[in-house]
Amino acid sequence: MQGDSAGIDARHLPGPPGRGDSGGADAAAVPSAPWPRRSAGTFLGCVTALLELLYFLVAGIALGPFLLWPLTRAGALGIVMTGARRLATLEGMRRAVFFGDRFPERYQASDRKILRYLAVRSYSGLLCAVVLAFLGAGIVLAALVVRRLAEGSMRWDELLTQILLGGVLLFLDLQGLHSLAALDARIARACFGPSERELLQRRIHELATSRAAVVQAVDAERRRIERDLHDGIQQRLVALGMLLGRARRGRGPGQGDALLRQAHEEARDLLAELREVTWRVYPSALDSLGLKEALGGVSERCGIPVRTEFDVGGPLPQPVETAAYFVVSESVTNAAKHSRATAVSVRVALRGTVLTVRVRDNGRGGANPAGGGLSGLRSRTAALDGVLRVDSPDGGPTTITAELPCA
Repeated sequence: MQGDSAGIDARHLPGPPGRGDSGGADAAAVPSAPWPRRSAGTFLGCVTALLELLYFLVAGIALGPFLLWPLTRAGALGIVMTGARRLATLEGMRRAVFFGDRFPERYQASDRKILRYLAVRSYSGLLCAVVLAFLGAGIVLAALVVRRLAEGSMRWDELLTQILLGGVLLFLDLQGLHSLAALDARIARACFGPSERELLQRRIHELATSRAAVVQAVDAERRRIERDLHDGIQQRLVALGMLLGRARRGRGPGQGDALLRQAHEEARDLLAELREVTWRVYPSALDSLGLKEALGGVSERCGIPVRTEFDVGGPLPQPVETAAYFVVSESVTNAAKHSRATAVSVRVALRGTVLTVRVRDNGRGGANPAGGGLSGLRSRTAALDGVLRVDSPDGGPTTITAELPCA
């Protein structure tokens, strides 16, 4: 048996079942097709159900002995599944054309799923044909009643009996058609997309992966802070102490004043670097002034021009604001340090329940999405069920886009 494989994206047209993209299984999220088209799809479903039943009867008779013998079972099952998958493809196309269903493309249903679907589909399709036959017979009988009524050969008691009996049968027929149509749609979604169990298992895997990535990102951030403190601030403190010591031991007043001036400048640079490190750890302006002002601070500290567009009409969740800030801060820092860019544009926009952050620079491109900084941003956005995309061809420009759900 083949296993199920899937990624989640239910926005695509249905490809052949067993091939194509995977995704969520909700095909009912698209607008319903007009009733004449759905009626034609229902009639066609009766024909395909008969084809499926005939296929399994012929395949069972022809390949039954080979399916029972262990040495030939795998080959015979492969032949059966080849035809079964083609029939399933036909059913998927019927659901797409006549009912407007949309199924995931990168999803491969298992052999067991395909066989179970075709078995239920052939049963429900033939049962639907029986119900339609009863409905057709009822229409013929209703026409005969109208004809006898027009000829005046029907008594009123017979007419009332026929109306009562016909109304009950019509209700049962329509209710049966409605139930069978709902069953057809439900089993199609179950076959051509991952089940709730599969989606839950994938969600658990994604959460476990994102949790491990967040732990790695936190450890990398701690190492970076330690490196900044050790290689930057600590070295400046040592230099400041040495300058003060030389000024204290200086014999001439002019030499002492010069050393004190150097020490004062060193202390000022030390404070600026310490402020920069604390901003990279967590900007206090994000809590006190909000995301817009915090992004303004990023633009002020950058060595190249940064143009910022902020189109957010309402408050944002605090984790989303933090993730958006670090996406902008890290992207702008990388552009200033590594891409030889001369300008950076930042756009932050809230559309519905999704905050989109886009940072674009005119540098040389070639950014590595697997690098430490960008992989940390990807982990940070993934922890919020967001998506980070990096488009950085050689020669530029580089565009980093983050989509963060706010719901």
